Amino acid sequence: MSLNTFGHLFRFTTWGESHGPALGATVDGCPPGIKVDEAMLQHWLDKRRPGQNKNTTQRNEPDAVRILSGVFEGETTGTSIQLMIENTDQRSRDYGDIAETFRPGHADITYHQKYGLRDYRGGGRSSARETAARVAAGGIARAALDALVPGIEIKGYMTRMGEMTLDRTRFDWDAIDQNDFWLPDASAAPAWETYLQKIRKAQNSVGAVVEVVARGVPAGLGAPIYGKLDTDLAAAMMSINAVKGVEIGEGMAAAELMGTDNADEIFMGENGPEYSSNHAGGILGGISTGQDLVVRFAVKPTSSILTPRRSIRRDGTPIEVVTKGRHDPCVGIRAVPVGEAMMACVILDHLMLHRGQVGDGPRGKIG
Repeated sequence: MSLNTFGHLFRFTTWGESHGPALGATVDGCPPGIKVDEAMLQHWLDKRRPGQNKNTTQRNEPDAVRILSGVFEGETTGTSIQLMIENTDQRSRDYGDIAETFRPGHADITYHQKYGLRDYRGGGRSSARETAARVAAGGIARAALDALVPGIEIKGYMTRMGEMTLDRTRFDWDAIDQNDFWLPDASAAPAWETYLQKIRKAQNSVGAVVEVVARGVPAGLGAPIYGKLDTDLAAAMMSINAVKGVEIGEGMAAAELMGTDNADEIFMGENGPEYSSNHAGGILGGISTGQDLVVRFAVKPTSSILTPRRSIRRDGTPIEVVTKGRHDPCVGIRAVPVGEAMMACVILDHLMLHRGQVGDGPRGKIG
């Protein structure tokens, strides 16, 4: 399979399957001299790790990351960084019944149509297990951003899960890391949990919307016309498993606004331009404004459910499919740290592209 690499100057290539011996990422283009160690990367992997609570899959993987190359005495060397995460809790027998069957909503049928064969154990390469490698690569990107542009903060959170929606009047940035749903409203978490457990007990699943915000991003990142920052952000989020829609800033809701409402008015502040609002999501013409970057993506309900669904076998005969195994009732929960990782990788990549073309900081001074 080709096209396993993402990025321009800062690039990572992921490898491995859900039920193989290991998976990982090869990171290229990281600047030298960045302080990195396994414990630092493990912090981010633990946010995504399965089996941590009853609201996610009960597959119990430690997701322990090993750095095999590219780091010497705690600092990156500028050469390729090899990251490996061993799989330790595979239950491939759970998938024996679907070896000849295409699961509805999964990539089974398209992988077969394209390649003529597929790894049916947990979806193989199409499994969301692949995203662990992205989070590890994102940890490298975060470390580099901390060194190059101190103060950048990237945070993801859920804004919707089925019928449950975030009340933005109660938004609390500090509450995000304090509950299982990465909710910026700790008081709402119990109701979200009750709702999700009812869906799990009904042998069903539900979709979600995740928002990722980056604060402290300098102005000037991104380039016209085909190198837009929002183009790469959209591609990064859309590449995440189960994602079916991406928005920047106001997104689809901008279609309901008048021009007088949508345009973010500009004023001169003590430290440079300031804006009355951020409908643009921190990007104009594909270039960052210095405001918060705001990206939102929607994930579909988990396709692996115990409720029977109609499908066909490889020989074309009809069959009812019940997908056994351990699965997330809502993949949106563990998609939050994946979205954060992809945001970090894109910002670092565009920071390096920007510096390579015009040097540090925006070229045009204002005021």
